Amino acid sequence: METYDPIEILLAEDNSADAELALRALRDKRLVNTVVWVKDGDEALDYVFRRGAYRDRAVGNPRLVLLDLKMPKVDGLEVLRALKSADSTRAIPVVVMTSSSEERDLVETYRLGVNSYIVKPVDFDQFAAVVASAGYYWSVVNKVPA
Repeated sequence: METYDPIEILLAEDNSADAELALRALRDKRLVNTVVWVKDGDEALDYVFRRGAYRDRAVGNPRLVLLDLKMPKVDGLEVLRALKSADSTRAIPVVVMTSSSEERDLVETYRLGVNSYIVKPVDFDQFAAVVASAGYYWSVVNKVPA
C-alpha cells in the first residue's frame, strides 16, 4: 500500500458563509486532511511565508490555495502576486474563488499565474461541485487518493 503526505489546503476567505460552504464541500468529498482557514490577505501571506502568528508553524507550503479576491487588509490579487513572484511559493496551485465576474480581474489573475478562476455561484450544490472539482483535479494530478 502506498503512503501519501497529508493534503494541506489554505482557504483565504473573509466571508464565513462562503468559507463554510467550501469546507463542507471539501469534507463531503473527502479531499483533504487539513484545511487552514484565514480571513484576510495579510493573514494568508503570514501563513504561507511563516510570519507573525505563523512564524513557528511547520516548514512547508500548502498543497493548494483557495483564494478569494475581495478580502480586507490585502486583497487576493496582491496575495496571488506575492505567491507567484517568490521562488519558494511559485509552484503552489492557486484557485481563485470569487464573486467577481469582472473581466479585468479574470485577465489579471491569469497574467499573474493563477491555475483556475471560479466565479462563486450562489447555490450551495453548484458551489460544492466547483470546490470539489478543484480539489479532485488537484488530487488526481498529484496522485493523492480521494
